[in-house]
Parts: sequence; structure tokens; C-alpha cells
Amino acid sequence: MPQTKRALLSVSNKEGIVDFAKQLITLGYELISTGGTKRTLEEAGLDVMSISDVTNSPEILEGRVKTLHPNVHAGLLAKRNESDHMKQLDELDINLIDLVVVNLYPFKETISKEGVTEAEAIENIDIGGPTMLRAAAKNFESVTVVVDPRDYPELIMRMKEGDLTYEERKRLAGKVYQHTAAYDTLIAQYFQESQGEQAPEQYSVTYEKVQDLRYGENPHQKAGFYKDPLYKGASLANAEQLNGKELSYNNIQDANAALQMVLEYKQPAAVAVKHMNPCGVGVGDDLFTAYSRAFEADPVSIFGGIVALNREVDQETAAKMKEIFLEIIIAPSFSEEAMELLTEKKNLRLLKIDTDHSDDATSLITSVRGGVLVQDADQGTLEDVTVSVPTDRRPTEQEWEDLQFAWKVVKHVKSNAIVLAKGQQTVGVGAGQMNRVGAAKIAFEQAGEKAEASALASDAFFPMPDTVEAAAEAGVKAIIQPGGSKRDQDSIDACNKHGIAMVFTGMRHFKH
Repeated sequence: MPQTKRALLSVSNKEGIVDFAKQLITLGYELISTGGTKRTLEEAGLDVMSISDVTNSPEILEGRVKTLHPNVHAGLLAKRNESDHMKQLDELDINLIDLVVVNLYPFKETISKEGVTEAEAIENIDIGGPTMLRAAAKNFESVTVVVDPRDYPELIMRMKEGDLTYEERKRLAGKVYQHTAAYDTLIAQYFQESQGEQAPEQYSVTYEKVQDLRYGENPHQKAGFYKDPLYKGASLANAEQLNGKELSYNNIQDANAALQMVLEYKQPAAVAVKHMNPCGVGVGDDLFTAYSRAFEADPVSIFGGIVALNREVDQETAAKMKEIFLEIIIAPSFSEEAMELLTEKKNLRLLKIDTDHSDDATSLITSVRGGVLVQDADQGTLEDVTVSVPTDRRPTEQEWEDLQFAWKVVKHVKSNAIVLAKGQQTVGVGAGQMNRVGAAKIAFEQAGEKAEASALASDAFFPMPDTVEAAAEAGVKAIIQPGGSKRDQDSIDACNKHGIAMVFTGMRHFKH
């Protein structure tokens, strides 16, 4: 006589479990459960066998040990087509388990809480759950294993049609290993961070899918958007989209660049980005002034660009932004009047992101062929260094304001990078050139007459004085750069010759 099919249910997330269990009973399954899950099912009037009836042992150590038993794991791991396996089960009076429904202690949710203690975190490391999941998934040829409540409806539908196929059970097993790998990775990260370990021998990270993207940088490339499950700061992954089309891969890249830049500023600021480089940045006493300066910095390149702001968008600013085609507007909020104006453009993407959140991203991961590079995020500011002025002339108060402004911008421009600023706005940006004087010439050409009396920021030192000479010809009056070249004196001499004030920061801002 064939054995009654058995399902073992033990879940922290009780969503949908009662209805799923009811359907399993109608399909002829006998239910086995543990602790809180058993109580939930019994309160719903379902007949459930205790795990202790299977193991012939009580749950012990405050529930830490309940499923870690041969009667459970032999029932999961036995090969149905191996006569020796089945004979051993018969001799030991162990029954098969055909279906496992498990999700794990809420470790991620626990460590995300403010003020969580180490004891609380450790108590929420699941042991029995992952062990059952891994055992059932290993034997997927005979055992169905479910880790995601979203799979319940489809699974019941398929089971009513007949037995699941080998490939269907394999898919569910693969999902289990993805889940347990992510779970263990979060635990590893918790221990790594709590001990201040910077460069472990094995580097594991895990991300959760935000959405599938239509394509990547180009239509023939597949792409998806994933987020750090623990990061709560200002992020595209945490944005609320209020209007417009779905974000594309390139949209996300550019919007992230704009967000990173606007987070640099405490005063009202606006950043316009094209192809991950700023085409215009402005600050002011109010948002309208800041946006107007960003727009005026480069009214050509901003067309079709992305704008990030760090204050609520008001009606006046919205009306000015509506005058041109923009892909995305990022802001902490939008007034009702601004929303009415901007949502008239159905495709304009409006993203709400809390820019008051400090930018606490601590590491950056960059893929290379066959591996990754991991580094600290570049969070260096002028507050972290002792600046020096090696030239005869020191910058005026206004020049110093413009130098500080330009230094914040150049940090986010692709190297080699040169930024010209004047009056709290960019007037010229040279990005991504193979030599520094080439980047400078692009910035001077863009600035035109606005280069006169401007401040220049360079992301790295001048290897020779040619950039200073070109700056003097364009009318630049102050320069900020890291210094550190063997030929620094040549640049200092050139500055003195032309009456330019130069500041050394001792900090480089390469962005490759």
C-alpha cells in the first residue's frame, strides 16, 4: 500500500500558508509542522502532526533544535529509486517527506532595526531551516521544495494537474540555493562589518531584484536592476516614481550620477547630467536660482538630460523646467502645483528621493573581466585635508567660494577632468580626455567669455605647466588641484607669472 504523501511546513513568513496548507490537504497530503507555524494552522482548524511526533523527540533548547534529526533528513534525502535507501527507511521505521515549505528566520529584518543588539542578530540566524531546504533541494528529483510564498498559487495549480516535472522541481531547488546563499551572505557581511574586516579572503555580496530592464546600454544587451537589501540611504533603488515611463539602464546610470552630485550640497542645488557627466551645476539661496544657474551653465547639453535637486520642486521651478525636454527630475518632493505642471508631460519621469539622507555608501564594486574591483567610496572633502597656497597670490573670498564649488563638481566628472566655475555655477566642463590640457581646452571653449575671472578645478595634478598657461590665456584667476607632481614648481611659477592664485589640496579625485 503506497505511503500517504507528507508535507513539512515551517515558515517565519506566514503569508498565504493557511490557504496553501488547505489545498495540500485536498490533494491528499498529511501535514507536519513546527512551533508557530503549527499553531497558525491549528487555529485555522487544520489537522497537523507535530514535528516531535516524527522525531520522537521534543523541541529543545528554546526551539533551537527541533528538525535536526535523522527521521527528518533521512525522509528528505532518501533516493526513491535506490532499493537500499528504501530498505533502510523501512527497517528504521522512517517515512518519506515529499514536500517541504520553509522560509527562514528574519535575519535581514532584524539587523535592519535601529539599535539591534548582537544577541538579537545571532538569535535570528536560522539553522534548521536552511538545513532542511538544502537537503530537500539536493533531492529535488523526488522532493518538491518551496521557499517563496509567491510560488504557492502556481504550485497548487500545477499539482492539481498532476506531478511536477523534473525541470519544475529543479527550478524550485535552484531558487532555494539562491535564497540560502543570499541569507548566508547577509550573515557573513554582518560578522565582517562588526569586526571591521575590510578585505576578506572571500568577498560575498547579495542583491535583490528591483526590476527587469528592457535592455542594457544597447538594445542587444539584457539587463536587470538590483538593490542592496540593507541600504536605506538616498538611492535610485529606493526611489518612488511619481510619473513617466519605466527607467532604462542608461537612465539609472545617469540618474545615479546626478544624485551623487546633488548630495554634495547643503544649500539649494541643481545638477544637470548627460552621459554620467555634469553639464550644468548651480547653487543659490532658493531652488529656482539654483536651477536657473544649472540651466544657464549649458543650455544646449541639458536638453534631454537628467536634473537632480535637493529641495522640494515649487511651481516656479517646475514651470521653468517644463520649458525644455528632460528625461528625469529627481527631488525630495514636489508641490501640488509642480506636480500638476510636470505630469502634463506623460513620459517625464519624476523620482522622489530623500536627499537629506547622508551618503553613507562605504564601498564601490566595479566589474572587470572575470572578477571585481572593490574600493571605498570617494567621500573625501576639503574638510578632510589641510589645504595650502603655494603661489604669491592667495584667492579672494569670492574666488575661494568658486574654488570650493568647482572642487565638489570635479570629483564627479570622468577623468581627466577640468571644471570652471564662477558665481556658484559651472561655466565649463572638460571630461574624460586622454590628457589634462585637452580637457581644459574643452572647458575653456564651452565657457567662452565666462571663463574670464573663473575658478578652475582639476581632479589630479598638472604634470607640466601647459594647463596653467592655457588657463591664463582663457582668463582664469584661481586654480584648485591636488599637487604632488615632480614639476609642481613649474606650475607654481606659471601661476605667479600670470597672477593666478593656486590651492593645493593633497587629495586626488580620479573617476575612471
